[in-house]
Amino acid sequence: MITTIQLDNKIKSKLDELKIHHRETYNELISRLINNNSPQEMDKESLIATIEVLSDPKLMMRIKEALQRINSGDYGTPLEEVEKELGL
Repeated sequence: MITTIQLDNKIKSKLDELKIHHRETYNELISRLINNNSPQEMDKESLIATIEVLSDPKLMMRIKEALQRINSGDYGTPLEEVEKELGL
């Protein structure tokens, strides 16, 4: 059975912002919000977000390159230098 409900545009916009993925239906979104009271459900959302990041080869390459820059000491200013400059 399908039921139609009325929402004002502000509520619809807020619901759109809460979607995990642009293809998530309002039914799925509302069901997730209602059932999202347990820590286990929150962990599922985190897992889904992690899987989305890990499945994006371009993003993973950018993360790898950033980690290499950080590990080479070729990135940013050491904390000690910042503290010295700021007189901390």
